[in-house]
Amino acid sequence: MTDKKVYIIHENDDWTKHLTKRLDQLSIPYDTWFLDTGIVDIQETPPVGVFYNRISASSHTRDHRYAPELTSQVLPWLESHQATVVNGSRAIELEVSKIKQYLALQKAGIQTPKTIAAVGKEEIIQAAKKLDTFPFIIKHNRAGKGLGVNLFDRIEELEDYVNSDFFEDSVDGISLLQAYVKPVNGRVYRSEFIGGKFHYVVSIDSSDGFELCPADNCQIPSEGQVQSTPDKFQIVEGVLSKEEIHKIESFLKAENIQVAAVEFIVTADGQKWAYDVNTNTNYNADAEEVAQKFGMLALAEYLGDLLAKI
Repeated sequence: MTDKKVYIIHENDDWTKHLTKRLDQLSIPYDTWFLDTGIVDIQETPPVGVFYNRISASSHTRDHRYAPELTSQVLPWLESHQATVVNGSRAIELEVSKIKQYLALQKAGIQTPKTIAAVGKEEIIQAAKKLDTFPFIIKHNRAGKGLGVNLFDRIEELEDYVNSDFFEDSVDGISLLQAYVKPVNGRVYRSEFIGGKFHYVVSIDSSDGFELCPADNCQIPSEGQVQSTPDKFQIVEGVLSKEEIHKIESFLKAENIQVAAVEFIVTADGQKWAYDVNTNTNYNADAEEVAQKFGMLALAEYLGDLLAKI
């Protein structure tokens, strides 16, 4: 069959062009489905190919408010036809809900910070009081790129923030109050998995704040910002044990997720705390060049192998 393709389901050309470059390099046929808006005709039969979902929880920050909702209808349609889907319905479900991520991680025996969800300004304050852990952070249930994360030492600071014009509600209306876990040496870690298998760990300097998007276009400073230092992203060895890697791989298999990053913090006592599952993972080109490990190339090879089996 000569007309089969890899179909990339996405809403961000800047994040997708690095993958299509590798697919071109490997002469793997592909098409892109830009799902910010669209039509789903469930009577139709989808084309033959591999369908890779790259829709991000942060789509609303690019004016693609309903891309995840649209994708959550397209994926079941594909799955109903037994299509080969990478990061299917369960992946998009976890991508847009950190609460669901934490529940799934905990079920797999992976430690997450103490977290309480709340809807409503007064409920946010009550949730922080119930959390009763200091310092603490507020974050969005559906976010991406670390947006909407703020650190507080006292309830009164949170009250001032929530009742101010600076308060930024989550796009789904759900705020999370979470115990702050202090990273050792100010760095957090992002473990990358491709085809359900461990690829590498990147160490990220978090001293500049919580917005830790590794993609190249995220590293271009806006006016008044300082360019990231060369060591902000470093691919490192030995952070996760074989047992910890196996546990994450088992988690991804149980949730039917093939491509993802699990982000975690290592504390001074050596404990690891997972705080995000990113099913629209990106890779930092500078860090990969130093380590000579290339995520998009490995991903393109994986998609090509799946395509060859159809």
